[in-house]
Amino acid sequence: MENPHIPHYDVVIKVLKYLKGTPGQGISLPTSANMELIAYVDANWNTISRSSVESEYRAMAAVVCELTWICYLLCDLRLTIGTPSTLYCDNKAALYIAANPVFHERTKHIELDCHVVRDKISEGQVKTAHVFSSFQLADLLTKPLHSPTFNRLLLKMGVINIYSPSCGRLLKLEEEYYQTHTRPPD
Repeated sequence: MENPHIPHYDVVIKVLKYLKGTPGQGISLPTSANMELIAYVDANWNTISRSSVESEYRAMAAVVCELTWICYLLCDLRLTIGTPSTLYCDNKAALYIAANPVFHERTKHIELDCHVVRDKISEGQVKTAHVFSSFQLADLLTKPLHSPTFNRLLLKMGVINIYSPSCGRLLKLEEEYYQTHTRPPD
């Protein structure tokens, strides 16, 4: 920033205090062979849209393109994804547009490249699901949240404290499960 002021300084101090108070937080990635891609969509308000539905649908299209790219990358790495990727969105109207293959008068202004969502759904590569706004993981990174909501979404995302005594037990159980369920038969 060119000209920071006291409110900017206060925000930086708040972020630094949070980082200092949570040194052991990290995302726990399961070691199971079953991989599933899950994405949470929230509208990109930097684009010009005629409605919030259009903005949400454009965001869905962008995320579907990212999911497609990640699937190709994982395929190149010889990792398979057995199930279609799940795309969670908190806008029911955008989900309806994605699921309905019929073009309507109200959606004709949305560019054709945004309809990649419909194509991937019909191909079985993506499935959509509604998520209530209070459980929208995308809000964790985009909105200021109260501490209880923030911590609940962190847990839902798989963020754990590696210094917690319960975390060690969890990681040990996960490793034991992985060793017993992925070892070739004798």
